[in-house]
Amino acid sequence: MTAPAVDWRLIREEARPGPMQMALDEVAAETAAAGGPATLRTYRWEPSCLTLGRHQEPATVDWAFCEREGIDVTRRQTGGGGIYHDGRGDIAYSIAVPAETVPGELLDCYHLLCEPVLDAFDRLGIDADYVDEPMPELYRPACYLRELHPAHDVVASGGAGAGGERADGDRRRKIAGNAQYRKREAVIQHGSLTFAVDAARHLGVFADPPVTPEGFRERVVGMDELVDLDRADAVATVESALSDWADTAPEATVDVDGSWTDAELERAAELVEEKYRDDEWIRTRPGSGGA
Repeated sequence: MTAPAVDWRLIREEARPGPMQMALDEVAAETAAAGGPATLRTYRWEPSCLTLGRHQEPATVDWAFCEREGIDVTRRQTGGGGIYHDGRGDIAYSIAVPAETVPGELLDCYHLLCEPVLDAFDRLGIDADYVDEPMPELYRPACYLRELHPAHDVVASGGAGAGGERADGDRRRKIAGNAQYRKREAVIQHGSLTFAVDAARHLGVFADPPVTPEGFRERVVGMDELVDLDRADAVATVESALSDWADTAPEATVDVDGSWTDAELERAAELVEEKYRDDEWIRTRPGSGGA
């Protein structure tokens, strides 16, 4: 397990609104492309947020539900369906690295940058790996209910019951999803690791999904169902796995207490206003004559 040979910084979990988190991912990619440090980070959504996939139709969103429940809505640079990021239930991470330092083949790049993610699950005692059997699509607008893909969908087996038996047999459910895009000669990979599942709210952000909360739980599992731990410990484990992975990079430094520069925060604030909170970006499907 060897990370790209660049200097790294780890930015530990920060709670910010979704539009700012997406802007910071983009800024991290710009920094890496410009010769600055590659970035590893964990982050938290405050308030909870629905991120739309790059080409997702706005009509698939229940906008009234989101407004009533105080749920932010923004649009990602990456594709796929929408994801509801719960302020407690979602542990987000991202990795921004110069494109020349990672494999050009998409699958190979995914598997390299997912190494610390799988390592984190292993440290937590969770049996997780890429999905290896087809799992049918249940509802296309929701990322977690699409057909699962071995490149970027991670599934986990159920934990042990009170008597030590496996509570869910060999049933494997999605516990993490990952996505990538390239920005100015850098690769940004971000993903969501599910700590706890709030199926009703996850489905509520969509317009008339044909899936019940029970059906959602048949597809998705949270860490808290599988192991006994609190969220802070889970985040700390993910951060340790990320920094230890970066430390395998030959002749590289790892700043484990990294931070944003003032210029990066200013640039991110600009991107929030220009894009990630802009109605044209959020409510117009790219490629349909709008944003």
